Amino acid sequence: MDLNLTVYNSLTRKKEPFCPIHKDNVGMYVCGPTVYSNVHLGNCRTFLSFDLIYRYLLHLGFKVRYVRNITDVGHLENDADTGEDKIAKKARLEQIEPMEVVQRYTVDFHEVLRRFNMLHPNIEPMASGHIIEQIEMTKKILDKGLAYETNGSVYFNVEKYNKNANYGALSGRKIEDLISGTRDLDNQGEKKNPLDFALWKKASPEHIMRWPSPWGIGFPGWHLECSVMSSKYLGDSFDIHGGGMDLQFPHHECEIAQCYAANEVEPVKYWIHGNMLTFNGQRMSKSAGNSILPDELFSGEHKLLDQKYSPNTVRFFMLQAHYRSTLDISNEALKAAEKGVNRLIQGIQLLPKIQVGKESTIDVGKWKESCYIAMDDDFNSPILISHLFDSIKFINNILSGKAQIKKPDLDTLTTTLHELAFDVLGLKQEATPVAGNKTDDPVELLLSLRKDARKNNDFALSDKIRDGLAGIGIAIKDSKEGTTWSYEN
Repeated sequence: MDLNLTVYNSLTRKKEPFCPIHKDNVGMYVCGPTVYSNVHLGNCRTFLSFDLIYRYLLHLGFKVRYVRNITDVGHLENDADTGEDKIAKKARLEQIEPMEVVQRYTVDFHEVLRRFNMLHPNIEPMASGHIIEQIEMTKKILDKGLAYETNGSVYFNVEKYNKNANYGALSGRKIEDLISGTRDLDNQGEKKNPLDFALWKKASPEHIMRWPSPWGIGFPGWHLECSVMSSKYLGDSFDIHGGGMDLQFPHHECEIAQCYAANEVEPVKYWIHGNMLTFNGQRMSKSAGNSILPDELFSGEHKLLDQKYSPNTVRFFMLQAHYRSTLDISNEALKAAEKGVNRLIQGIQLLPKIQVGKESTIDVGKWKESCYIAMDDDFNSPILISHLFDSIKFINNILSGKAQIKKPDLDTLTTTLHELAFDVLGLKQEATPVAGNKTDDPVELLLSLRKDARKNNDFALSDKIRDGLAGIGIAIKDSKEGTTWSYEN
């Protein structure tokens, strides 16, 4: 495989050539949701970023084992080692079983991702289904002397681990600074050091989710589940581990420590992290009143939204920013994305109308190469999208008689556009129909009236219709093959 792909590695903080551990086979693990509430847009952006990566690796010909977990136990309030399990708390408040909470929000999670046209992972394990393995990894770390048991709980010894390793390498934090910043925390009686984190927690009498272990009745720590499930399904060392930037510390930092302590190998070759979403320049949160759920975007039923937006529009909007960049949501940006995705899809739908010529006045081969150069540069979807819009200009120029294309080049253009727009970017062929496909569409009706006006030499009415459509972002093109229309930039 002739491969030019480079990937930004969060661990080394630089782009690196992508070289899988096993040729043509890629292992990818992405931290999935804690299923105690509706999936939020920030999660959706993270999973969409890895859907793009997964799709492109498949497109390049790799065999990918994509694992994405479901956290249904062990994630305590405020991502800490104290407090109540988030799912158990939800179950207690609603007076239902914890697994009812898990089922409800897992179904919601899958439905939202389906609407965004995301591919399913190959394996989607649940933390509660891997308790035995989590106990076994805890035993291994204890046997290595890098953990200790206190009052039925087991904690990872960060200072001892750091003597021969580097806790903080992923997040860029120094253990000395972390220790000095936590010394004043007195509510850490069981721990030798405030930095130590739970591998296994003793369950209090009121704790609902609990299992037997060599240290008593308890439950696994949040960080441990991902280490166990990733190594079980992908091996002790695999290619890609990812999630949102908020997981770098402490979650992924702790994962590295656990895996290295247990297996004595670096667990992951490439760490990949997606960036956050903001709304009108502000971080999205319930307290700020700007937290929007996917279903609210799709229905338009939120006080900050001017209208509803299709999943296809929102997906395209998110792909217009690089996955490592902060993305700001606004009504203006979403409306622009709606016009943009319609223009792109309508342009692709115009391909069958093209009449081949004797020569090509555009360099299709160079254009195709530029598309792959963009995606090979750390999955740069916004640059790819700009090149796809260049091709729409080619198509419009051909249809208006300003350019020509030979059949082999047209075949290449057609195949490349379909593969990159639909297979890689994951867009659906949803758009306002192009000319000739639906005669009862309002635009088609106006074009029909304009056609009659031109036949009757009523050019004033013809121009008025053309200018009116231009005013709402629709461009009219007259050619010897007929009249076509598309959304403008």
